[in-house]
Amino acid sequence: MRRTATRHFLTLLLALPLAWTGSASAEPDAPVSQPAALGSDLEQIKKDLLELKRDLVILEEDLLFPASSQVAVFLSMDIGEFFQLDAVTVKLNGKEVAHHLYTDRQVDALYRGGVQKLYIGNVKQGRNELTAFFTGRGPSGRDYRRAATVAFEKSFEPAFVELAISDSGASYQPEFTAAVSN
Repeated sequence: MRRTATRHFLTLLLALPLAWTGSASAEPDAPVSQPAALGSDLEQIKKDLLELKRDLVILEEDLLFPASSQVAVFLSMDIGEFFQLDAVTVKLNGKEVAHHLYTDRQVDALYRGGVQKLYIGNVKQGRNELTAFFTGRGPSGRDYRRAATVAFEKSFEPAFVELAISDSGASYQPEFTAAVSN
């Protein structure tokens, strides 16, 4: 597919001068093709350029985030009686990679079952550690800051980390968990 995209691009580059002059001859007095034919040629060139751009975006994504080093971090919430989320900070191997402040509407969307993508990026293969810091209001309306840490082994497959905030009815406290899946 990539070779085909490159071939299309080269064909377009070679066809542009022909489309603008209307003919392949080098004679200055050669008749210019009719506007309708030129319009259809331009439309075909536009379609080919859009296909090429799509292929280049896919190639760029493959190069920037190869599956062998990709990690994605998601956040989900449950009920939220014991914790009102204000912010989340994510550190990967000791380096801050994501920070998000929440509006009431965003928190409401999470309560209703929404999942937020906090981070997507690359990590080295082998042992990695992710720590998420949750800031908000806890029971009795007091400031609350907790962390959840997960260590994981990165293989050749993409890794997905789910950060979950849920209520514990037994302890009347929020629970913060981090789970990794490949």
